[in-house]
Amino acid sequence: MASENRINIDIFKAVTRSIAHSEDLDVMTNHLAQLLTASLDIKGCAIFVLNAVTEELEILASFGLSAKYLTKGPLNTPKSINETFQGNPVVISDISKKNKSLQYPEEARKEGIAAIVSLPIVHLGEVVGVLRLYHYEPWKVSEQDLESLQILADVIGLAMTYARFHNTVHAIAEVLGHTFQVELTPKLGRH
Repeated sequence: MASENRINIDIFKAVTRSIAHSEDLDVMTNHLAQLLTASLDIKGCAIFVLNAVTEELEILASFGLSAKYLTKGPLNTPKSINETFQGNPVVISDISKKNKSLQYPEEARKEGIAAIVSLPIVHLGEVVGVLRLYHYEPWKVSEQDLESLQILADVIGLAMTYARFHNTVHAIAEVLGHTFQVELTPKLGRH
């Protein structure tokens, strides 16, 4: 289980292009999950958004993971790799070793997961989500790759925020356009 560098400039280019060419958050995050899984040759990837009210992670996108695993139960922030919610990346290089960070260790084993990397998705100093990478074999992530993965998670946070703002602005413009059109139509008809 030697540490190796897997993240290269080609992965950064692919992620950046994926983000730059998508306005739809669901399409973008699903594409990113698929892209990271294939590029890193791992079992799967999931991108979660944090529900601040329930303190649970809600699945935004995933690739390579079964529906059974994804619906195993709620992911509570105090129980599910908690250090991530304090803004720290967490590497569980071998889940067969006892680890109190995992909320559902037995389900992970049944899914064929041997290692998990959990990275906070941060925007303006607050954790807004989590990027999780799942490997089918033990995985010792190099420091360089961990830094690179955290940068990718930060970029995903920016993209998520941008996509939400973009969608909100378009929804407001649509409502305002419809409102002005409805108000103007009767006035024009009276002349």
